Amino acid sequence: MSLILRRFASRAASGAKYMAAKPVNGPTHDALSKAQKAYLDRVIRVDQAGELGADLIYAGQYVIFGHSKELRPVIRHMWDQEIHHHATFDALQKGLRVRPSLLTPAWKVGAFGLGLVGGILGKEIAMASTEAIETVIGGHYNTQLRVLANNFNDRKDLKTGENTDSAEIANIKKKIATFRDQESEHLSTAIKYDAQKARPHWLIYETVKLLTKTAVWTAERV
Repeated sequence: MSLILRRFASRAASGAKYMAAKPVNGPTHDALSKAQKAYLDRVIRVDQAGELGADLIYAGQYVIFGHSKELRPVIRHMWDQEIHHHATFDALQKGLRVRPSLLTPAWKVGAFGLGLVGGILGKEIAMASTEAIETVIGGHYNTQLRVLANNFNDRKDLKTGENTDSAEIANIKKKIATFRDQESEHLSTAIKYDAQKARPHWLIYETVKLLTKTAVWTAERV
């Protein structure tokens, strides 16, 4: 239980390993435009809030399933990955000086509660919730990658004059792509462990999807 309680206050102890190396001779690329900086701030803010939420959803599920021989290693594996995702975006948020979501306390309580209640209602409902959440998050990450690829490709390397990603943008894109793939793995795991046997599946799935989309929209802006 002490491990679970610590998740509410966890922050990355040292963010250096999550950040792109700082150039030693000053900027390497043109500065971001105002619109690009605003979008990047939104990416970091919502992803930090989302990964905090995912971390605590799995913490809530672990309270219920931590003694299950079948589910304990499954939940712990996904939770460990979410802890890493959370630590990464904590570091990026601090390193890039992005304001966190003002609703962070609500995300903590709501996410832990969702994981806990889903677990209490049974494995199938917990996994259906995971299926819905990971569906939304996977699509969300894909959208971010498309925008970063299409709208951040006009920055010139100050040395070569070519349009390339800075180390900072390349690092963020790499992290998002990796995390998207891991969220897809979580989605497959949820289906494997009977998400679609929850009843009524369509209602649970669509309700949790709507809640997740609402949380994403709000965390980007508030």
